[in-house]
Amino acid sequence: VSDRLHIVTWNVGSAVPPDDVTSLLGLNVGDGKTDMYIIGSVTSQRMQGVFLLVFAKYYHLPFLRGVQTESTRTGLGGYWGNKGGVSARMAIFGHMVCFLNCHLPAHMENSEQRMEDFESILQQQQFEGQSANGVLDHDVVFWFGDLNFRIEELDMHFVKLSIDGNKLSTLWEKDQLNMAKESETVLVGFHEGPLKFPPTYKFDVGTNTYDTSAKKRKPAWTDRILWKIKPFESVLPSRTPPSKQSSVAQLTSGVTVTQHSYRSHMEYMTSDHKPVSAIFTLRFPYKVDLPLVQFFVEDEWTKVSDAIVKFRMASSFPRSSWDWIGLYKVGFRHHKDYVGYVWAKQEDSDSVKQQCQVAFGEETLPKGSGEYILGYYSNNMSTIVGVTEPFQIMLPSSLPSSSPSDSSDYSSEDDSTLVLLRPKSRSPSPGKAKQRGRRSRSRSPALPKLQALNLRPHSRETGKDRSPSPRIGHRAKRERLVCEPEESPSSSAPHTCNSPGTPGIEVSAPEAQGDKGTIGEKKPQENALSGGKASGESKAAGL
Repeated sequence: VSDRLHIVTWNVGSAVPPDDVTSLLGLNVGDGKTDMYIIGSVTSQRMQGVFLLVFAKYYHLPFLRGVQTESTRTGLGGYWGNKGGVSARMAIFGHMVCFLNCHLPAHMENSEQRMEDFESILQQQQFEGQSANGVLDHDVVFWFGDLNFRIEELDMHFVKLSIDGNKLSTLWEKDQLNMAKESETVLVGFHEGPLKFPPTYKFDVGTNTYDTSAKKRKPAWTDRILWKIKPFESVLPSRTPPSKQSSVAQLTSGVTVTQHSYRSHMEYMTSDHKPVSAIFTLRFPYKVDLPLVQFFVEDEWTKVSDAIVKFRMASSFPRSSWDWIGLYKVGFRHHKDYVGYVWAKQEDSDSVKQQCQVAFGEETLPKGSGEYILGYYSNNMSTIVGVTEPFQIMLPSSLPSSSPSDSSDYSSEDDSTLVLLRPKSRSPSPGKAKQRGRRSRSRSPALPKLQALNLRPHSRETGKDRSPSPRIGHRAKRERLVCEPEESPSSSAPHTCNSPGTPGIEVSAPEAQGDKGTIGEKKPQENALSGGKASGESKAAGL
């Protein structure tokens, strides 16, 4: 299997990013084959923070598992988030991938400090799980951001002549990052495409002219995108020469990374940095090729009796009595953006292949017509583990609409705006088996809008009792949801409260996120949000 990744890094400084990021994301020339967008923006406008946003096509969600995020502050001795690193890691079709966005110390003389901070970030960022606990333990690592490495020894005049004469290769040998790769053990195995674009720092804001201020900073490639494939030394022949071990290990692991482009974007002038993007194809053999939950539903719901959902769970799926199935409009941005839901009830049975069935009540169905998607939310895994293809709901408009909730308010925001919010993620349901007029719904060839799901914050940042359920109605700030200890939602009719909850505890309604961190009003047409992270606090992004 292969995934097309589009990675962007841009230090926007104290500026607000432009509304139109079409060319930055390649939306004007894209062929619709991009599977994931990964965006690192370094900003000092709101929290002196480092942001990481991960977007994925919605039908990949059931195959993006074990999503976690980490952040490390290195500014002011670790107290300030203007410098540091944020990461998001996940299993993509069973292969562990980590995205690490860093903002390292500035200035020519701080090359060693940059390396020390990078090593500190790697040491401090530890993930939960049985494998890939450290950043470099992952099968593939993408490292990018404002790494702040400079060009040594060469004077300003020579550097500018080389840039003007398009003789950039004369500068590569004196680039501090290239020099560090020759001597720093921690950088062994990291790859980077050729620097065929002009240095991306420092420009007079609003122009393509290098720094004319009194400081006259020397141009430098501060903004970089690198990658590393984990070597599988255990499968190497004992007599393999050291010089060939790296390439052999990459081949035997079954994972390959191909870079298709690596460029800057000179047309963006809101910052003294130019954004840099890279497009990759990530190829690996399937390890996970079936979703944990598969759906079987009607192609169209034209009456309430059509709203019957059949689903089948894999034998290895760790189901919970608090799992639920959400009904989402195409274009949803978060797992709490449901317009209706039912508990995923399951009667006890010895049959592994039992097909379960639930029904949406009239009060939970939207009136009118529209295109919708079903998603199975796992309480134990804190993610959506099964989705359908989009299907039509065309019910008489006289049907009562679902009761208003904070979720509907959240979804009514302007779909054309990319908003930094909070984190989480996952992927789809293949197979299209027909069953008496109903078909298994999963892969969709395209999606007209971006959707969002939260990246899961690290457990140390959240309480163990945190409820992953949809947000509670905004009219009631606190609501007590109580169930008898021996009774669960699976043994009774679906609840009619606005939000599934955790038994026997108070659930507080999350505060409204608002419009913090608007990035742009152009939206990619093919992708869905996986999630995001901000240094010092959990953030996410949605369209």
